[in-house]
Amino acid sequence: LGSPAADEALVADALEALRRGTSRTVVVEGRQCFIEAFPDRPRLVIVGAVQVASSLVRFARELGYETVVVDGRAAFATPERFPEVDRLVVGWPDEVADEIGLGAGDAVAVLTHDVKFDEPAIVESLQRGCRYVGAVGSRKTQADRRARLLAAGVSETDLARLRGPIGLELGGRAPAETALAIIAEIVADRYGGSGLPMRTRAAG
Repeated sequence: LGSPAADEALVADALEALRRGTSRTVVVEGRQCFIEAFPDRPRLVIVGAVQVASSLVRFARELGYETVVVDGRAAFATPERFPEVDRLVVGWPDEVADEIGLGAGDAVAVLTHDVKFDEPAIVESLQRGCRYVGAVGSRKTQADRRARLLAAGVSETDLARLRGPIGLELGGRAPAETALAIIAEIVADRYGGSGLPMRTRAAG
């Protein structure tokens, strides 16, 4: 556009258009530019074919996410229990990471309550730079988990990226309400949202 500052501003606008998945017209230093976005479909990888996962798949699909459910238990990871999921994978998450192409663009929700299953999934997701990594568990569970992960060699920097307990505090406890809290945090993270009530933001 004729200046480094203008180019930088246009790149920022283009990246925002990709994040939101929408084309738009922007004005940079008095010049009107049309940005046509061709974003990749966002993907949510759910570790643990539990009841919350069923609602989470449904919410995520409504929001345009591709969904993958991974569980080592074939009896739980079935098409009958997850008729809307894009892909069901039976196996240990760290062992199937290459198979599903787990990568930096993915959001990962670890919903198991099994140390031998969830911690390898967390480590693999953090090491691959997944943009969102969250795991269920009480504050005590999270503290104990963090201590074990640090002892296993996970860095403080990587651990700081782990969302646990997973989800926003909405107050609900039913499986669908928990799923709603999780997808709300994933969406807020994707767009840089605060997670605060809109009236709070408007008042500020």
